Amino acid sequence: QVQLVESGGGSVQAGGSLRLSCEASGRTHSRHCMAWFRQAPGKEREGVAAIDSDGNTRYADFVSGRFTISRDNTKNILYLQMLNLKPDDTAMYFCVADSSAWDGWPRGEPFGYWGQGTQVTVSS
Repeated sequence: QVQLVESGGGSVQAGGSLRLSCEASGRTHSRHCMAWFRQAPGKEREGVAAIDSDGNTRYADFVSGRFTISRDNTKNILYLQMLNLKPDDTAMYFCVADSSAWDGWPRGEPFGYWGQGTQVTVSS
């Protein structure tokens, strides 16, 4: 089992920034693919960014260079630096992990481990 705990969410004004963190514990593995997903009320869940064990990254088109995903394998922490936030970025953000989910991203189904989420609210 892998436990994922997100932090760093909050309320900001449009144009602001936040850095989300996700601390992994349990049977963590540096070879896990990790990613961030988000879901807003009434909307479908969507992939935001993913990173594999070698540091290769993938981003959703809507990120448009505003977000950066990174990981510290020595500390088992995943990050999402978000700049120039927009009201449309308002959502619950989830940290996810799995050993063989890279090819499945941006689908959420391949990821077996999910955190509880951290809320991001961006006001105009």
